[in-house]
Amino acid sequence: MPVLSLRELGVLRSLRAHGPESVEVELTPTYTGCPAIEAMAQDIREALGRRGVRDVEVRTVLTPAWSTDDITPEGRSKLRRFGIAPPRPSEAHGPVSLRLGATRRGAVGPSYAEPPETAGREAPVHCPLCGSPDTELLSRFSSTACKALRRCRGCREPFDHFKEL
Repeated sequence: MPVLSLRELGVLRSLRAHGPESVEVELTPTYTGCPAIEAMAQDIREALGRRGVRDVEVRTVLTPAWSTDDITPEGRSKLRRFGIAPPRPSEAHGPVSLRLGATRRGAVGPSYAEPPETAGREAPVHCPLCGSPDTELLSRFSSTACKALRRCRGCREPFDHFKEL
């Protein structure tokens, strides 16, 4: 996501300099198996290499797991200005209850309802273009797995929503 730095996205966990030509960086992927982690590591190696750092070690750390709460306020603002609805802040801390149900919807079940993980949330997803809270889910996935496709009922424009984790 070119609009955010790795620090603003919250995936940069630590950076240690072991002298002028050696740096160790720790990254946490947004989810296990995120295909962007290798591109992020390569970008770090190239950026530090252009500054004369010859020995760059980029390590992936999985603990603590990344959460959308790790996105900085500046990062959330940049997402909104870029036309992506930022994730809503999490309301739960501690154990998270799960509700299991049918995996398919259609003629038998509720037709085009919000998925269980977003239904009933108090905070609406605001349109990043006009700010309206009256939005609807079009698809649980968008250009990447971490974004959903929504449409604003106010301005009628579709937009990406960075899903909460």
